Amino acid sequence: MEKKDRALKDKRYEERHKEERKAKCMVWGTSVPREKAEQINEFLKRYGYTKVQLIEAGYNALIEQAAEHNTDLVKIMDGYDDFFGFEKVGEKKTE
Repeated sequence: MEKKDRALKDKRYEERHKEERKAKCMVWGTSVPREKAEQINEFLKRYGYTKVQLIEAGYNALIEQAAEHNTDLVKIMDGYDDFFGFEKVGEKKTE
């Protein structure tokens, strides 16, 4: 009977805090082929990483890769603004 009481309390708690959890976190309903998922899980277990760390590292790597191939993005990230072609104030345009 204790398991049922505990399950009922847990369910009520989850129902009360559902909106709070939704506002704080997002769950992506996606699937990966089992063989690949098992390889990933083994890698994570072996090296002590979490799935969230895997996603963050992959995302950061993709941002860096995109930046390498997009010079405009690199310049923005580095604080350059000369690629917009703005003239200096008071400088006459020569054609």
